[in-house]
Amino acid sequence: MLIILALFIFTNFKKGDLVGNKEIQEERMRGYFIQSTKDILKGEGIKNISVRNISERAGYSFATLYNYFKDVKELIFLCVQDFQDECLEHVIMRSSNIESGLPKIKAICNSYIEYFVQYPGIFELFFIERLSDIGNNQESSELIISFLNRLCENEWVSLVEKEVLTFEQTKVKKSILNYSTIGLMLIYMNRRHPESYKEFLEEVNLTLDTILK
Repeated sequence: MLIILALFIFTNFKKGDLVGNKEIQEERMRGYFIQSTKDILKGEGIKNISVRNISERAGYSFATLYNYFKDVKELIFLCVQDFQDECLEHVIMRSSNIESGLPKIKAICNSYIEYFVQYPGIFELFFIERLSDIGNNQESSELIISFLNRLCENEWVSLVEKEVLTFEQTKVKKSILNYSTIGLMLIYMNRRHPESYKEFLEEVNLTLDTILK
């Protein structure tokens, strides 16, 4: 009886151990492919994204990729989520010591712009590429379009609660901020206007001050 019990425990322990190891291995493999895709998007842009390029950078055959992902679009969608997490970390780091309210919103917007200017490939992915090239089109659109609003949401809510702004005022300012920041980045990164980064920042801050006054 004791022998049978010992065998049962040993067998089930081994099965659980194997399942756990398999899940860890799958997660590790998915991580390799996601990181490879992110590296290409950051350094070379979406035009150089292909199953073969991703797989070669990850160090595996392109056939292996399909064991873990439906297609490249799924990988790109996951990268959008990861890049937003990266941008959030950047924004928190750059704006954590700024006074709450409108100054905080301005700092968040500046950090948000700074992140995308630093990585033109990510800007291209978020704001220029057709959504048909990214997996989960509707979800991708909502993630991207609402991103700046989500970054600033706590500050907007606080301003309304303190009666600094009305709900309608915040709604208008959110919309203007969202489209203005994208427009400023688009003209600077694709037309190099203004010519210098210093002039660009001056224009950004003038625009933000005008919207947030």
